[in-house]
Amino acid sequence: MSQTISAGRTPTIRISSIGGDLSFVGWEGDDILLKADDDELTISQDGDEVNLVCSDDLSMRVPKAATVFIDNIGGDASIRGVMGDIELKSIGGDLSMRDVYNVAIESVHADFSLRGGKGNLSIRKADSDVSIRDVDGHITLDSISDDLALRDVRGNVSANVGEDVVLYLNPQPGNTYTVNAGDDILLVMPPKAGAVLNMSADEINIDWDGVDLEEDATNASMTLGDGSASITLSAGGDIRVSNRSDAGESAEDFGNFAAMGMDWSGFGDRISRRVEQATERAQRKIEAANRRVEQKVREAERRGRGKAVLEVGRWNWDFSPKGVPMPPKSKVSDEERLTILKMLQEKKITAEDAEKLLSALEGGS
Repeated sequence: MSQTISAGRTPTIRISSIGGDLSFVGWEGDDILLKADDDELTISQDGDEVNLVCSDDLSMRVPKAATVFIDNIGGDASIRGVMGDIELKSIGGDLSMRDVYNVAIESVHADFSLRGGKGNLSIRKADSDVSIRDVDGHITLDSISDDLALRDVRGNVSANVGEDVVLYLNPQPGNTYTVNAGDDILLVMPPKAGAVLNMSADEINIDWDGVDLEEDATNASMTLGDGSASITLSAGGDIRVSNRSDAGESAEDFGNFAAMGMDWSGFGDRISRRVEQATERAQRKIEAANRRVEQKVREAERRGRGKAVLEVGRWNWDFSPKGVPMPPKSKVSDEERLTILKMLQEKKITAEDAEKLLSALEGGS
């Protein structure tokens, strides 16, 4: 079901927990739009601050300047188009981010992708692969368990990676790039790149015009171009440095990462569709329940205007003065209670009728 909240153009959104998947999109509108099963969503608001908890899937559209704090996401998440700061403590599934500002994450338990970052990114711990592309700010990755693919980052980079690393960099004057990898590192830069390069590995290979390196070298220092940036690489396996843009295509040890072949472009859309499908199923369930009750109301009306008999679940109610409820054959479901409340909200029954029905469901007289 859909809900709309007005909290201004720069709201603060605090999400304690999401049990399922999250689709979170910044838009030009002033309102916050939410789509989830009503039974699974709890919302409170204090001015421009909105707090919510959702035990299943959730889809949100928020003003682009919103500031976001999220404690926990149980499933996958797609976040895009949010220009306020984003803080996330933990996510159990994959996380795709696109066109965002400053991002701080404590823990990602599956894959992470960022494309189009306008600010800084920091991740304390990622348990799987990380793919980062086109970021204006600084990158700080304290611990990446698997592989890292990084391309077109215009700020400083600091990363500790358990396995392979692929870097496509155009070093910026004054920037520092420090990467430690448990396995191999591939660094690709343009021919006119300027940097002081310090490396240590089991084996170092340089594919660069005018640069010669001793065979089987394990440590190397050199200055490329004007040396205006600083790059420090340490690898448990090999380091390869090249100025050929297609260098990754021939580096089989790096798998799909080498050619930056991880295609996350449709990830956010897939998450959005998954959330929408879940909410549509919930909506269809409510509509089916409404149709069943409406049919019984019509049947009761046909029996006579002087004696209205309404069946809800296994209850038979006579609203005439002498009407007496029939005893239930079994416990009435929560769905039937929800149906009565929804019918009242939509003015399909009166408040008096709803009170009588709810009283009967709870065993009253």
